[in-house]
Amino acid sequence: MAVGAGLATIRLHGMNTPCVAAVHPTEYRTIEVSGLRMFYREAGPKGAPAVVLLHGFPSSSRMFATLMPLLADRYRLIAPDYPGFGHSDAPPPARFAYTFDHLTECVVQLLEQLGISRYALYLQDYGGPIGLRMAVAQPARVTALVIQNAVTHLEGLSGAWAARQAFWNDRASHEEPLRQALLSVDVARQRHLAGSRRAERIDPDTWNDEYAFLSRPGMDRIQLDLQYDYRTNVEAYPRWQAYLREHQPPTLVVWGKYDPLFTVAGALAIAREVPAAEIHLLNAGHFALDEEVGTIAFLMRRFLAGTATQ
Repeated sequence: MAVGAGLATIRLHGMNTPCVAAVHPTEYRTIEVSGLRMFYREAGPKGAPAVVLLHGFPSSSRMFATLMPLLADRYRLIAPDYPGFGHSDAPPPARFAYTFDHLTECVVQLLEQLGISRYALYLQDYGGPIGLRMAVAQPARVTALVIQNAVTHLEGLSGAWAARQAFWNDRASHEEPLRQALLSVDVARQRHLAGSRRAERIDPDTWNDEYAFLSRPGMDRIQLDLQYDYRTNVEAYPRWQAYLREHQPPTLVVWGKYDPLFTVAGALAIAREVPAAEIHLLNAGHFALDEEVGTIAFLMRRFLAGTATQ
């Protein structure tokens, strides 16, 4: 295990970012998956090694907008919006089961339609449960993991999860407080600012857009179903740990160490399963890309260059 901290001073030496962005601009596409329109962002050469970027709650592929131009000269980047998120369709729960198993199926089908059968995975928050389901089901397809504030061990869940655990145990009694939190602009703001050391780097559009998204009619029901299904992720931790131990995927951990939801202990625990994992604790909160996109891009380029990504 290699652990690094205090990396905020690292810069992308030698990279001309505007040039990279101009040569490989991000494209915005929609594809039909099982009768639903799924939106995704794509950048980079078609024949380059693929990196699939899996977003968290309540974000979308937009969370990778600043990262993609920094990698697009070397990698084919695919960042989907899951059903119920971003610009993808959001049918009501009566017509679509909002479970992590189902979201995973949709992401897998999207990649199959794009002809992408080998890929590195970037896992953040909800992207962790989706990407690890993919890895467990088809381990030979995964060339590497980049884990950014996505939990695989119980000690990774902070005390802030007590309310959700109560919700899992008794949904009817605890649903309304969680609904009110979903519909609060203050909670939306704190998702990005809590633990931040560089609040001036965080675009207020992030939480305002997320608040507007969560306020759409019917969105509370969709997100409550997913929050309830999150208990299946905790139950799956032993299977994910077994996958990591058995397959030893090349693993880079880039973790916002001031995350109020997911603890540093959760980042360090990954090394129990993958002793060679490269672990960096960054001066950032839950959405580390808000504050440390340059550092994360630098670390990813160095890491991915040393893996068999094809």
